[in-house]
Amino acid sequence: MKRRTDNFDKFVPGKKNAAIKEQFRQEKKKWKKDRAAAIEVTKQRKLEADIPKPITIKKKVTNDQMPLNKYVAHSGICGRREAALLVKDGKVQVNGAVVTEPGHKVSAKDEVKVNGKKISIVVDLVYILLNKPKDYLTTSADPEGRKTVLELIKNASKDRVFPIGRLDRNTTGVLLLTNDGELAQKLSHPSNEVRKVYEVKLDKPVAKKDMEEIAKGITLDDGFIKADAVAYADAKDKAVIGIEIHSGRNRIVRRIFEHLGYDVRNLDRVVFAGLTKKNVDRGKWRYLSEKEVRALKFFGADSKKSPKKKS
Repeated sequence: MKRRTDNFDKFVPGKKNAAIKEQFRQEKKKWKKDRAAAIEVTKQRKLEADIPKPITIKKKVTNDQMPLNKYVAHSGICGRREAALLVKDGKVQVNGAVVTEPGHKVSAKDEVKVNGKKISIVVDLVYILLNKPKDYLTTSADPEGRKTVLELIKNASKDRVFPIGRLDRNTTGVLLLTNDGELAQKLSHPSNEVRKVYEVKLDKPVAKKDMEEIAKGITLDDGFIKADAVAYADAKDKAVIGIEIHSGRNRIVRRIFEHLGYDVRNLDRVVFAGLTKKNVDRGKWRYLSEKEVRALKFFGADSKKSPKKKS
């Protein structure tokens, strides 16, 4: 075989070591990026699989008589307290006549209207957990046109739902929405002592004596209040506090710290009636699972069945 004499390879400059290393680094970087993206897709699919699918519970409609405010609440437009106010304000008609007594007895046979619109008892009950962001009102509508939490769940249900309890405009965290008036009444009633846990970020570290005072109880303008539990949420940052409380009084957590001379920078509800915002990003929502709904419906049942021991 004749030896080739027209080899010009030696005139082509080879890649320098630095260039080879840089190419290797770029390929490795791209591989890591693609791998991270694939892991994220797998993780997201797993999260979506774990999130409960929408469930509805069929509510039996009977002709048994019930108080008017309960009937309005079971129609899914509001909770029982709000329903009582609607009745007292003369906004509810029964068979064409305005009724202002919340305890007035009605049944499924009666024609009931609220603000001129006919209502009926809801058949499908829906349960939604929202991780509320700031700047949203916990109300069905706002006359000033400000944003409400219903805007965040507008595609969640064809049925009208309402929030259980309230979080003020600048408070974030767990919020439950439903059209189950009976459950709303149960979780809102003070006697059931629904557990709520908040993470509070303040303008300065909280003194130990103030922590002890919160645990023992303080007296505000509307009466005595005592936290069920209070502790530093971060050992390195004593301006971050965890507080457990069952009171449903307006702005109660903010008022406790303001009473002691602190400015609340951020207030986040992390637990409500055993529900947490795990795997629910801020401003997002999910449906409750059947297990969670059952737990809420039987909430406090054991304590009511077993009589308290006399000391």
